Amino acid sequence: MLDIKFIRENKDIVAAGAKKKRIEIDLDRLIELDDKRKELQAMIDEKRAEQNNASNAIASAKDAAEKQKLIERMSEVKKTLQMEEESLVEIMKEWRNLMVRVPNVPDVSVPEGESDADNQEIRTWGDIPKFAFEPKSHVELLLVHDMADYERGAKVAGFRGYFLKNDGARLVWALERFVIERFQNRDGFSPLIVPSLVRKEPFVGTGYLPQSEDDLYKTQDGDYLAGTAEVATMGYFMDEIIEKKDLPLKFFAFSPCFRREAGSHGKDTKGIFRIHEFVKYEQVVLCEANHEESVKHHEELTENSEKLLQELNLPYRVVLNCGGDIGLGQVKKYDVEAWMPSEKRYRETHSSSYFHDFQTRRLNIRYRDADGQLKFVHSLNNTALAMPRILTQIVENYQQEDGSIAVPEVLRGYIGKDVIRKEQSS
Repeated sequence: MLDIKFIRENKDIVAAGAKKKRIEIDLDRLIELDDKRKELQAMIDEKRAEQNNASNAIASAKDAAEKQKLIERMSEVKKTLQMEEESLVEIMKEWRNLMVRVPNVPDVSVPEGESDADNQEIRTWGDIPKFAFEPKSHVELLLVHDMADYERGAKVAGFRGYFLKNDGARLVWALERFVIERFQNRDGFSPLIVPSLVRKEPFVGTGYLPQSEDDLYKTQDGDYLAGTAEVATMGYFMDEIIEKKDLPLKFFAFSPCFRREAGSHGKDTKGIFRIHEFVKYEQVVLCEANHEESVKHHEELTENSEKLLQELNLPYRVVLNCGGDIGLGQVKKYDVEAWMPSEKRYRETHSSSYFHDFQTRRLNIRYRDADGQLKFVHSLNNTALAMPRILTQIVENYQQEDGSIAVPEVLRGYIGKDVIRKEQSS
């Protein structure tokens, strides 16, 4: 959430940012409501002060007539005060509703564009594999090697349901051990296992509500299932003041994740690329309120993800997301996309974003600066590794002409084999 003072003083900049993000917001109405809010609040404060003064006057009134006159006057003030307070409640509802919908201002480096088709390629790594045969899709490869069961997955869990089995399960476990060990050696990252079932407030704070409610699973008690560990991790310090000496705070957070994929009808309906239930390790950073600090950590988080893909020897590219393909709160976002041979294109494996104080202002996460001033910290996040999606790129890039699947070298010690062959599955 942006500061209303910033919005008022920089209305044209905020409006241009909203336009770049393709988000419609009525800033004139918001400022009009803010004027009414301030005017009403001043009137209410004045009447409350009048009430307090009158209470003292009534207590010290010299005769009954004077006391009665003061009581009648205060009765009228009380009625007017009640009406003004009710009006303020209604105005605040609309004011808050608009405030949480005002998008953050994107960085000047964010390109114009409507969708992911307009994202700009920043760099590539690795050689795209050249096959002497027509490469199979992960959908087929996992079935051939008895690594997944989609039919029984749909029978048990419905559309986009799946079972991973045999070497499919072993590969996921190997990947988990791989990513955990790598982040044990990453400077300053604290491991964290976080809840997936989360109250509404952290979703509003991180910007997933109200904008993305259609893509969230909601319980009968009004809580939600998170699609990323970012939500609970950011909620960890909600309404707290952090010691400056403890910044930056870096977390390597794990949670099961759930997404309805409400806006993905007809996309990736087969296999395990786009599913409702998965697990994910997330990088989350809280740092000082400084743009250069945010940029530094943003590049570091992105580099961490790239190093994992390099160790897995998966060819990938990094793209800078355009205005129409970044969320409400992001200042800047990179997507990291690994090559998908069956589709002859790159597909997303990681998203790396920074928000300045957009999330922490909503969540009320602050620190005390050297001069004693309270400031909202800056926040960042990036995927470490999401599973089982990464299996799709691994099995496709490592498939062999004889139908087998080579195991990435860094995973062989965890899975106990170099090659996955049909007859070796059990």
